[in-house]
Amino acid sequence: MRDRLRQPAGRKGGPLTGPNPTDRGKLGSKIHLITDRNGLPLSLGISGANLHDSQGLEPLVRGIPPIRSRRGPRRRRPAKLHADKGYDYDHLRRWLRERGIRHRIARRGVESSQRLGRHRWVVERTASWLAGCRRLHRRYERKAEHFLAFVGIAAALIGYRRLATPLRA
Repeated sequence: MRDRLRQPAGRKGGPLTGPNPTDRGKLGSKIHLITDRNGLPLSLGISGANLHDSQGLEPLVRGIPPIRSRRGPRRRRPAKLHADKGYDYDHLRRWLRERGIRHRIARRGVESSQRLGRHRWVVERTASWLAGCRRLHRRYERKAEHFLAFVGIAAALIGYRRLATPLRA
């Protein structure tokens, strides 16, 4: 899970914008994303910059498309989910458990986030690829649907580039 990309909104704001806690309260948006273990974006979402990270988890997990498998039926949910301390809530753990998704969420005040580092760097890298798209650096679109469409185009481009380049040994 990664959702710390915050973009300032256009001049007059728009839906799904909120006061950015890291940018003197200016209106902004946040991109939420779930990736697979290779860094390919599976599910994307946007919200106001003032929305807590944990509130974006359920819509993202529900938005994961069916995954094609070589054997058996298509999977509609991931087998395992790694997340940082921002998602350390009992109701989220319970929600994931009810859906049969194993979770590995760092505990606040107990665990170090360093143990999740080998899994989180993949998501951090994908967020960095998204941040490299100039159109997403600043939210110019007033309508949230348009901004989400540009985020989707950027994710498709990331997926194409990732799959088109040969894997290194």
